[in-house]
Amino acid sequence: MKRVISSFIMIAAFCTAALADEGMWMVPSVDKKTAALCDCVVAIDFMGTGSLVSADGLVITNHHVAYGDVFAMSGKEKNYLEDGFWARSLQDEIPIPGRNIQLLKGTIDVTSEVQELLASGRVKAGPMMMRKLSGIMEKRYQEKTGYEASLSVAWRGAKYYISLYQVYSDIRLVGAPPAQVGAFGGDTDNWEWPQHKGDFALLRIYTAPDGSPAKYAPENVPFHPSKYLKISLKGYREGSKTTIIGFPGSTDRYASSAKTDYMTSVQLPIQTSIRGAQMEIIRKWMDRDPEVRRKYSNFFFGLTNAQELYLGELQCYKRFGVADAKRLREAELAAWLDADPARRQLWGDPAAMLAKRYEAVARPQKNSQYFRECIIRGTRLQPIASRVSVLMSRYSDDKVEGVRKSSARNLAETDLRVERELFRYGLETFYDNVDEEMLGPFQTELKQQFGGNYDAMCAALWDGSWLSSPTLISEFLNPGTDMKSFLASHSDDPLLHFFADARMLSYNKAVQDAQDKPDIGALTRSYTQAMYAMQLDKKLKPYPDANSTMRINYGKVLSIEPRDAVHCSSYSTAAGLLEKHDPDSYDFCIPAEAKAALEKAPASMHINFITDNDSTGGNSGSPVLNSRGELIGLLFDGNKESLASEMLFTPAYNRSVNVDIRYVVWLLREYAHFERILKEMGL
Repeated sequence: MKRVISSFIMIAAFCTAALADEGMWMVPSVDKKTAALCDCVVAIDFMGTGSLVSADGLVITNHHVAYGDVFAMSGKEKNYLEDGFWARSLQDEIPIPGRNIQLLKGTIDVTSEVQELLASGRVKAGPMMMRKLSGIMEKRYQEKTGYEASLSVAWRGAKYYISLYQVYSDIRLVGAPPAQVGAFGGDTDNWEWPQHKGDFALLRIYTAPDGSPAKYAPENVPFHPSKYLKISLKGYREGSKTTIIGFPGSTDRYASSAKTDYMTSVQLPIQTSIRGAQMEIIRKWMDRDPEVRRKYSNFFFGLTNAQELYLGELQCYKRFGVADAKRLREAELAAWLDADPARRQLWGDPAAMLAKRYEAVARPQKNSQYFRECIIRGTRLQPIASRVSVLMSRYSDDKVEGVRKSSARNLAETDLRVERELFRYGLETFYDNVDEEMLGPFQTELKQQFGGNYDAMCAALWDGSWLSSPTLISEFLNPGTDMKSFLASHSDDPLLHFFADARMLSYNKAVQDAQDKPDIGALTRSYTQAMYAMQLDKKLKPYPDANSTMRINYGKVLSIEPRDAVHCSSYSTAAGLLEKHDPDSYDFCIPAEAKAALEKAPASMHINFITDNDSTGGNSGSPVLNSRGELIGLLFDGNKESLASEMLFTPAYNRSVNVDIRYVVWLLREYAHFERILKEMGL
C-alpha cells in the first residue's frame, strides 16, 4: 500500500502563487502532485467529507456527518447516539442501509461539448435545461468510463465540468462516541469559538471479494485503497500551514448587492424568527421527556445547525457591510463595461436590473417564506398529509404500501403533543403575515369563522383530524386495513383539507408574475458571467462557487480577535473542556467515564483548533493536513464571525474549527479502548 506522506507534494502547493487563504480551488487548477492527495479523500453522499486512513478502507469523518445513521440504528434497547458505539471486531461493524461513499476518479472540462449541444438545439434554454444537459452528458461519460458521472456548472454556465466517481454502497459503522462527546456544547457552542467537541466517527468501505464495488453481502471484504493518509501526532503551532480537501456544498460569492439586501431584509429575518420559536417548543419537550429527546434528536440537530447558520449570516452581512462591498464590485464592473461598447452591448446593466427585480418580488417572496416555514415546515405531519392527499386524489393500490412505509417513518420520529404545539404556533404566524389574496378558499373560510381565535381554529383542525388520533393512525398503518375505504370514510378531514388548500406552486407563480423579463434567474447568469469575464480580462485567477465538487484550500493555524478587546487562542484544551462540564445541562454534561479519563489527562491537551481555511457546509469531516500532507485534524465547523463567507470572504475573521487528531486518538485509546483500530491506523 502507498501512503501519501511526501513533503514535496505539499510544499509545491504552498509555492503556487495563484493560491491564497481565500478560495475553494478545483482539482484541475492545482499542482498535479498536490492533487494526488485527493485520492485519499471521499464524499459521503455529498453531505460531508471523509478520509481514508488505513489499508483496509477505514474512513474517518465527523460525528455529525454520521449522526443521522447512528440515530437510525438506535432504539430504546441500544441507543448508540447516547451511549456510543465501538465495533470490537470486523464482524461487529454494522451495515448502514442506503449510505454511499464516492471516490473521485477524475474531473473533465466539457464546456465545448455542452456549448455544441446548446448550439445544436438538442437542448434549449428553460427550466429543464440543466436536467436535460445532465442526462445527456452524464450518460455519455458513464458509458465512456464505467464510472458514475456528474455534470456541474461553474460561473452560471461560463464553464461545465464532469466529475467521475467510483461509488461504494457497502458502508459500515465502525465507531462513534456518544453525542455528549461528539457534539459537546450542542447548539449553544455551534458556530462559536472556543469549542471542545470530539466530533469524529469511523466508517469502513467494503467491496466484493474481487475488490469491485458491491451492495452489502456477508461475504464482502474491506476495501483496499491504493493510497491513504498518515496521521501525525506532532501537532502544530501558531502560523503552521494547513490544507483542507473536501466537497463544499454551496457558496454565493458572485451574489449581487440586490440579493444581499433581499436576504437581510426578507428571507433571513423570517427564517430565523420562525425557526427560533420552533426550536424553543421542541427543546422544552425534549428537556421534559427523554423519549421525545430520542425521537427528535436528529431533526433538532439539523434544525439548530441551520438556525445558527442563518442567524449568523444575518448578523455578519450587516456587521461587515456585505451589500456595500458588493456595490463597490458592481461599480468596478460598470466601469469595465463602459470601457468597451461591445461589452456593454453584450452584458447590458445586470446589477441595476437585478435591483429592480428584487424590489418587485419582495412582497410575494415574503408570503412565500411564511408559507414555506409555517405550513410546509410547520409540522412533521405535513409530509404525511401531502402524500395522503395525493393518494386520495389519484388512488392506486400500487402506491399504498409506499405511503404507509414513508408515513410510518415520519410518525416514528414524532410526538403528537409536540406537533400540535408547533402547528398552533405556525397557524397564527401564517395568518398574521400572509396576504389574504394568497389564502385558499378553506383557509379564508377558517379566518372568517374563527378570526384571531387561533386556539379554537387549531382545535377544530387538529383535534378533528384522524392524524391526531393514535387509534386511527394505527388503523391507517395496519396492512390489513382497506386503505380505499379508510380514506373514503375520512374524505372531509379538516387538517388534510387545510394543508391541501394552497400549494407552493401558487406562491412561486406569484413571485414569477411580479417580474418582468429577463427574470432574476436570467439576470443573475448575465451578472455572474460578466463578473467572471472581467476577472479574466484583468488577469485575475477566479475560483467558482462551491457546488459539491471536490475543492482544495490553503491556510494556517491562526488565533482570532472576534470583537474589540477580545483575543482567542488558536486552540482549546482539556482544562477548558472540564471547566464547561455542567451535570445539569444535557449539552454540557461530559459522560462519567469520559470525565474520569479527562481528569487524568494533561490539562494542556489540545481538543479543537482553528485555521483561516476557506470552508463551508459539505466540508464537514474534511482532513486538515500539515505541510507534509499528514492528517492533524478534522474540520467540523466555522466561527460565527465567518458566516458572511457565504457571499463574501472576510479574511480577518474567517476561521474553520477543527477537532485535533490527538484528541481523537486519546479518545480511542483512553476512553473507547479501541486498540484494534489504533493499530490499524499505525498508532
